[in-house]
Amino acid sequence: MISSSAPQGFSDLWSEDRERQNAAYEEMMKATGEPVSWAYEVWDEVVGNLAHEDNHNRAIAAQILCNLALSDPEQRILDGLAPLIEVTRDKRFVTARHCLQSLWKIGLAGPAQRTAVVGALAARFADCAPEKNSTLIRNDIVVGLRNLHKATGDETIERRAQALIETEDDLKYRSKYAKSWRQ
Repeated sequence: MISSSAPQGFSDLWSEDRERQNAAYEEMMKATGEPVSWAYEVWDEVVGNLAHEDNHNRAIAAQILCNLALSDPEQRILDGLAPLIEVTRDKRFVTARHCLQSLWKIGLAGPAQRTAVVGALAARFADCAPEKNSTLIRNDIVVGLRNLHKATGDETIERRAQALIETEDDLKYRSKYAKSWRQ
């Protein structure tokens, strides 16, 4: 565990200086890849940035919050899941994808978190059909579920993913998602 106060440079995550912001992002992603003792000191600040006007801040906040699930014994992430799913609908698709590609990490925090994130991803798989980039969204979801399955060995995730893939009407995309699952 890292010391009980947020690390120096954490506030640089929201810097307008992209070099400082990127350096802070790299450092904080590495730090939050393991449980940290300072998660709740920064939690509200990170959640607040999910709706920031700058899409870089929204993307960073989403990825950091997904990582902080490992440091969340109070399971606050369960309440934070809805705002994260909103970021997957961001007007800037790159921001939406950064969030979507990180969501699976929430499931590493425990069974309740895993159940919640798998359910949220399944719902997002279903509701994205009319969106412009639905095939990319669905593929990211399948890859996220695959990552979570590999990390946890939870066979219910594989069954859920396979069921989602089977809901795809277009055989070309169904085959693509199945291939993404196998990789």
